[in-house]
Amino acid sequence: MRVRLRLFAYLRESSGKAEEDLEVEEGITVGDLWNEYKISTIPNSKNFRVCFAVNGEYAEEHRELNEGDEVAFIPPVSGG
Repeated sequence: MRVRLRLFAYLRESSGKAEEDLEVEEGITVGDLWNEYKISTIPNSKNFRVCFAVNGEYAEEHRELNEGDEVAFIPPVSGG
């Protein structure tokens, strides 16, 4: 099945892309997708943390994805 992935902040910079379409397995969760993505795309990403959104709404890592979903990986924002 196909989903659209949107990337923000350092994830966009690391990958050189703002978004991409991905072919994923049926039943994959947003957390599983994040784990696969960070291992294959971002060096030294073991401890990177992000928030997830699916179709414009924040989602928990166990949220199962469906055909055509738009998934966003959103790094935490710090300031000071």
